[in-house]
Amino acid sequence: MAIVQAGDRSVPCQAILFDKDGTLLDFMALWGEWAMTLLDLLDSHLELLGARRIDSRAALLGLKLDERQQIEDYDKTGPLAMGSEEEVTALLAWQLYAAGVPWNEALIQVRQFSSSAMIELRKRRNARPMPGLAALLEASQSQGIRLAVVTSDTTEAASEHLSWMGIERYFDVVVGRDRVSLGKPFPEMAVLACRELGVSPEHAIVVGDSNGDMQMGKQAGVRMTVGLAPDGGGESYLLDADAVIRSFREMKVLEEA
Repeated sequence: MAIVQAGDRSVPCQAILFDKDGTLLDFMALWGEWAMTLLDLLDSHLELLGARRIDSRAALLGLKLDERQQIEDYDKTGPLAMGSEEEVTALLAWQLYAAGVPWNEALIQVRQFSSSAMIELRKRRNARPMPGLAALLEASQSQGIRLAVVTSDTTEAASEHLSWMGIERYFDVVVGRDRVSLGKPFPEMAVLACRELGVSPEHAIVVGDSNGDMQMGKQAGVRMTVGLAPDGGGESYLLDADAVIRSFREMKVLEEA
């Protein structure tokens, strides 16, 4: 069985389960512009209704802007980072409901805005793999480690993003929120991925950038949970991680034991 080292921790491993957004790919490169496009559409609609624009609108989704109103960071524990599409939709629909729009109409309108923003996202295909990822995937494959994606995105969208990055061939299983009853932090995604890989959870590792990923792994009974915190400080929010790394260059696959 191959050995995977993350930071100063080393464990035998047969499978690695990766979160997608913020783990396999640069979160803000893909989702930052989508979120701002969505907020622009929402603000314009509020103006048409004669309602106030959203105060601190970027903060509503956990985005952080610089003095030029350009995205510079995001809250790793915020709605955009950790919420499902349904949760983000409900959060934004509330803004329309508060402006007098009936709840069902507010939900429909926000979904339409989201679809428009998604069209722009697909035009740009701005999915960039995280530094050091390619080497880790290649090393894992060469040592016979099975790989899966476990994501709060849909399975179809996740597969599409893997294709944009040219790394879909490495992954035998993709589990999106549409394939389970309960998403993260519940263990169902990890358990399903392990079952389809033919690997016991105790021989698997979960890698992600949120504590929801870590909690999912712990509840599923995986061998190790690895938190990715490119900007550092992950110990403050990756509370259930067994190891915290800043880059995939700090994660190595060693020869079989």
